[in-house]
Amino acid sequence: MNIQELQPKEVFSIFHEITQVPRPSKREGKIIEWLKAFAVKHNLEHTVDEAGNIIMRKPATSGYEDKPGVILQAHMDMVCEKNNDTVHDFDNDPIHTYIDGDFIKAQGTTLGADNGIGMALMLAAITSDTLKHPALECLFTVDEETGLTGAFRLQDGCLNGKQLINLDSEDDGQVFIGCAGGIDTLAKMHYEAMRLEAKGERLAIHLKVGGLMGGHSGDDINKGRGNANKILVRFLYQVMKSMDMHVAKLDGGNLRNAISREAEAVITIPIWCKEDIRVMLNHYIATIEQEIGDVEKDFTMSLETTETPDFYIPQEDSERLIQALYACPHGMMAMSKTMPGLVETSTNLASVKMKEDEKGAYIEVNTSQRSSIESKKHDLKQMVECALALACDEVTHGDGYPGWAPNPQSPLLEVTKKAYQDLFAAEPKVLAIHAGLECGLFLEKYPYLDMVSIGPQMFGVHSPQERLSISSTGKCWQWLQRVLETL
Repeated sequence: MNIQELQPKEVFSIFHEITQVPRPSKREGKIIEWLKAFAVKHNLEHTVDEAGNIIMRKPATSGYEDKPGVILQAHMDMVCEKNNDTVHDFDNDPIHTYIDGDFIKAQGTTLGADNGIGMALMLAAITSDTLKHPALECLFTVDEETGLTGAFRLQDGCLNGKQLINLDSEDDGQVFIGCAGGIDTLAKMHYEAMRLEAKGERLAIHLKVGGLMGGHSGDDINKGRGNANKILVRFLYQVMKSMDMHVAKLDGGNLRNAISREAEAVITIPIWCKEDIRVMLNHYIATIEQEIGDVEKDFTMSLETTETPDFYIPQEDSERLIQALYACPHGMMAMSKTMPGLVETSTNLASVKMKEDEKGAYIEVNTSQRSSIESKKHDLKQMVECALALACDEVTHGDGYPGWAPNPQSPLLEVTKKAYQDLFAAEPKVLAIHAGLECGLFLEKYPYLDMVSIGPQMFGVHSPQERLSISSTGKCWQWLQRVLETL
């Protein structure tokens, strides 16, 4: 069965079309054109702002003309992650999907259900001939995943609705009414590469960490998953303290909002240390498996000899970098004191990359800090800066984005809860999320908005293990329709 044949067909047929359109963050041109064509095909009023955000509008159905308008919102970009052995061009290739039991998955890449399924639910609602609803506005924003650019640049006065339903959540039967704020940190360590002399006396080693689950740096940060960058650096520190090590290559992770799944390094050591490093690695693997093996069942770390490199990072620089990365915090830092079970503050050592600019060769380190308390977000930002400044000559921070303070007395929340209870005879959970939603930015420009966030069940978002529950999507579609009809 193809996914466009699944029920509810009006949702999954649109989701299938979305998976066929490339839409990396900051390169959403193709999905913007697809959305514009969709609006024209269905005779929907639509506008595109300077940022690339699209708003579609549909008048209220008969009997709902005097009701306050409702905004449905999702982002159009997706996280583009793939396994190392998968050949895929995210700028041009469609996502190859398949059905596995109750789940839709992608072949070796992220699925893009975050937030493609939110888009599909919105488009199914606004094109329905039977759904009764107040005046609808569907807001599709650009570049949520790497900068919240669309939400930042959304213009004042372009939205008319007083209530907003965000469809970027990933948990069945849960209503989110708050989210963490966040800020990114970027560090650079410039260096002049050294030519490797006396190659015959040194052995080149390729170290690889893989098989980790990765996942969302907010949603999954408290689940005990390994970070490939931290695991690799910890071993490099042990080698550095035990033998004469030169680092020729260091690479790990990709995206600031994804926990690093894979990392690698090429080092050289004295040729007579070959057996010593193998013994060290075997002991180290056993240690890591003991620490995280119950969660990371597919963790691997390998060592193999490789071609001796011509250049390496100066030893003093590489030692300072390894120490700084080892000292740099990663993971959950504090739990919320007001909402049980909610992570309050965390940081993600996202990526380590070798690059070049006008100053020459450098190592780039990306991290992402989150907190539902603004002061703690900035405290953690400074902590990360202090650690990375031990090695890096440049440390800068992004603009950051605000959190969304919960409103337990929200009228929209009450309608959303009752709709779920009526449909499924169960109480939905009301929560805040330790991830960045665009809602906080909407409130800065539209402070009167009453907002909730819902969505179907997903697992493994921001990783090639991403999967979308088919049955939960059907429930979410029923839920959304009931909320709109009740409003």
